[in-house]
Amino acid sequence: MTDAELKKIQKISLNMAKDFYGFCEEHGLLCYLCGGGCIGAVRNGGMIPWDDDLDFFMPRPDYEKAWRLWKKEKKHSRYVLEKPGRKLVTHDLFFKIRDRSTTYIRDYELDVAAVRGVALDVLPLDGYPGNRVSRMWQCIWAYVYSLYCAQLVPVNHGWLIQLASKVLLAAVPDRRLRYRIWCFAEKQMTKYAKEKCIGYTELCSGPRYMKNYYPRDIFEKAVIVPFEDTVMPVPQGYDRYLRTAFGDYMKLPPKEKCVPQHGAAVMDLDKSYDEWVKEHG
Repeated sequence: MTDAELKKIQKISLNMAKDFYGFCEEHGLLCYLCGGGCIGAVRNGGMIPWDDDLDFFMPRPDYEKAWRLWKKEKKHSRYVLEKPGRKLVTHDLFFKIRDRSTTYIRDYELDVAAVRGVALDVLPLDGYPGNRVSRMWQCIWAYVYSLYCAQLVPVNHGWLIQLASKVLLAAVPDRRLRYRIWCFAEKQMTKYAKEKCIGYTELCSGPRYMKNYYPRDIFEKAVIVPFEDTVMPVPQGYDRYLRTAFGDYMKLPPKEKCVPQHGAAVMDLDKSYDEWVKEHG
């Protein structure tokens, strides 16, 4: 990826974030930048110079309202919302908003039959039960959900998880049955209302992050901070969130890691995905 391409992706991502944040404000939905976007907001006053995407957190109730409202009100928008479902496996665990005027296909998305453009990730936050047994089962169900929803073997999480994932996927080859399993697992892992929980957790961010515990007050409200040429929301307890998830986030990583983290198998930022499909089949 060239510097010019990175800057273009950042501009596209920022415009998508503006549109999504405006939509959430219009409908009274709580959202906040998370991950690298939140670090960039606090440390850089905008995007991390080498970052190539933006992500948002939403409490589960707001998350569910957001994708339903978007599908209803913005179905003719330049930005299309994709959420895994009975007829669509995206290899993701949450909904994404795609810029349909671009083509951006990651390696694991080559077999996905849906719009593949520059994406904005939107991840739900779920209640963290105080009971240890309930919490253990929540993580188990989150793993089951992750496996059968993404339908990919997780990498970089140890050989035992890889082996178990391969066995479980092979044991259920039928796509319809996988969908039923992931729907059941999702109900089990999300049944803990925040009012009855001690905090929040991020169950759809992969095995590493689903273990994280965040006190409730961190995400009770958003605060608005400068971000590039606009403003963006971050959690009111952004420092505690970022230190729990990333450690000393104010310290720059080693130089060799200051590069874009998401590669693309196919990228054409000046061509819509529909045009690309017509040309390449």
